[in-house]
Amino acid sequence: MDNLSSQYQSNGFFDELIDSKGKPRPPAKQLLGYLDSLSAEELEKRKLMAEATIQEMGISFTVYTEEGNIDRAWPFDIVPRTIDAKDWRVAEAGLKQRLKALNLFIDDLYHDQQVIKDGIIPEHIIKESKNFRPECIGVSPAYGVWAHICGTDLVRDEGGEFYVLEDNLRVPSGVSYMIENRAITKRVLPELFENDSILPIDSYTSQLFDTLAALSPRDIEDPEIVVMTPGIYNSAYFEHAFLAQQMGVELVEGSDLYVDNHDDCVYMKTINGPALVDVIYRRIDDLFLDPEAFHPDSVLGVPGLMRAWRKGNVALANAPGAGVADDKVVYAYVPDIIRYYLKEEPILKNVETFLCEDPEQRAYVLANLDSLVVKPANESGGYGMLVGPHSTKKDQALFAELIEANPRNYIAQPTLKLSTSPTLVAKGSLEPRHLDLRPFILQSKDTYVTTGGLTRVAMKKGSLVVNSSQGGGSKDTWIVETKGR
Repeated sequence: MDNLSSQYQSNGFFDELIDSKGKPRPPAKQLLGYLDSLSAEELEKRKLMAEATIQEMGISFTVYTEEGNIDRAWPFDIVPRTIDAKDWRVAEAGLKQRLKALNLFIDDLYHDQQVIKDGIIPEHIIKESKNFRPECIGVSPAYGVWAHICGTDLVRDEGGEFYVLEDNLRVPSGVSYMIENRAITKRVLPELFENDSILPIDSYTSQLFDTLAALSPRDIEDPEIVVMTPGIYNSAYFEHAFLAQQMGVELVEGSDLYVDNHDDCVYMKTINGPALVDVIYRRIDDLFLDPEAFHPDSVLGVPGLMRAWRKGNVALANAPGAGVADDKVVYAYVPDIIRYYLKEEPILKNVETFLCEDPEQRAYVLANLDSLVVKPANESGGYGMLVGPHSTKKDQALFAELIEANPRNYIAQPTLKLSTSPTLVAKGSLEPRHLDLRPFILQSKDTYVTTGGLTRVAMKKGSLVVNSSQGGGSKDTWIVETKGR
């Protein structure tokens, strides 16, 4: 294999491993020096070892298609992404600040709505939000926290600065893959973990357990915590099972639980009889949680669950209604929300965002569909988007109709010059691919941010779509302490 720095071209984007002069950035020096020492054959051998490990560990995800659900092995690139610990500490502080403000915002919406009265966000934005739940008005979860687990998507621009692309506060997924990516990399590149410059990530599940345990309505040493899954056909079922196993708690479906009408408490059916449940880490969307409160035909939820939660007899993480804050239209107001509740300037910036409900901004968006990224307010997984530079005139005409028909439901953003990282695309061949990062923030009694997060990478050349459901892959993420920093 030729020297990596001489064969690799970053194509003019900010590359996270190699600078504009072709030299390794400080946190990547050890990694790139090691990769330079490997032959193309050895590099390919490590790649095959990673694929075998993924098969052996059963790491998979589900893609929904018109032909049915397809289980696929987790797509993984063996070249890690490196971030300087000094840069990461700034991002970590910004993530804590953001989630603190968002939880204050959600709590306000379900109580006094002072943020609306003071003109920070228009009332109709909330009233028309698909994820505002009137059923949650007046509820006061422990510590005033509604979003206990948040996955915030970060990108880096051409200068290497972190920006928030979106917040995920309903049922964010991906953290199990962050943990498994590290396990795979330790098998494939074990020599690189012999020193302590790569910060560990293995405390996440214990931190998650502590976050959930702090929510227990009962003041007991060992509360009953369960992970509630829609079942084996859900695309994130691997993660549900993984987290339950790692925390040492039960993985349950709605049919395993019931609410006793005499005391309005939640019980789990066990071979030893009913067991009182204190905390439910639910991985089911709001509308399927309780057929008494939401969809009456839901077979995934538990009748009476909302009643038990409203009375404070069980904790739900994330709380129903938290998704009002990850509406992409609400996202545009988050910097003002931070200033309003915390009296602080945002540490992390938003990506510039155009609200299609505003006539002037809508006119700009419609005139520039070929250069913007258009997103619906409440979709996830990369679905329902228009990536202007990669779209056809027919695509643009369709989105113009959609925007005109329902302007409140769409936002637009500039096509970002997303950072890149070397990615193994063929035998011994490394090319730049665009990526993002999803750190996970936990909040209840205390706040915790993962050391890095899930790096998702667009495996197709030139693509900006990183979601695994849309053909993206993943890398291990290293937060590296560099000497003298």
